[in-house]
Formats: sequence, structure tokens, C-alpha cells
Amino acid sequence: MPMQANEIEDLLRETFPDAEIQVAGQDGVHMSAMVVDESFRGKNRVQQQRAVYAALKGKMDGANGELHALALTTKAPE
Repeated sequence: MPMQANEIEDLLRETFPDAEIQVAGQDGVHMSAMVVDESFRGKNRVQQQRAVYAALKGKMDGANGELHALALTTKAPE
């Protein structure tokens, strides 16, 4: 079952409660997200994105994942 933007944001908000989070996409399968959080400071892009994928709690795992693709933008606040 496809995920809606608000469901993705809710999952991300559990891990990143103070982050600026924007989730977009209409089909529930191919989505995009921007997460700006202080916890990313000093981490490289791969480490930041791994933290976001972990926050999704397996929703992108394997061919049967609820979320097929998530274009990510991650960064620390300026």
C-alpha cells in the first residue's frame, strides 16, 4: 500500500522532532523529502541519508516496501 506524504513526515518527525521537514509527491510511491536538522552537522551526505532511511523503519526495504523511491535532500541548518 503506498504511503502518503503525511505518513512519511510523521515517521521522520519521530526521529527528527525539531527538524524542518518537507515531503512531496502525489503517487505515494515515488516521493521526495527535505530534512534540515542539527543532528546532521558534521556528518557527510551518506551518514545523513542513512539516518533518514533508518527513521523510515523499513518502509523502503526490498521489492515489497511501501515506498519505492525517495529523493532526499538532507543538511544541517545554516
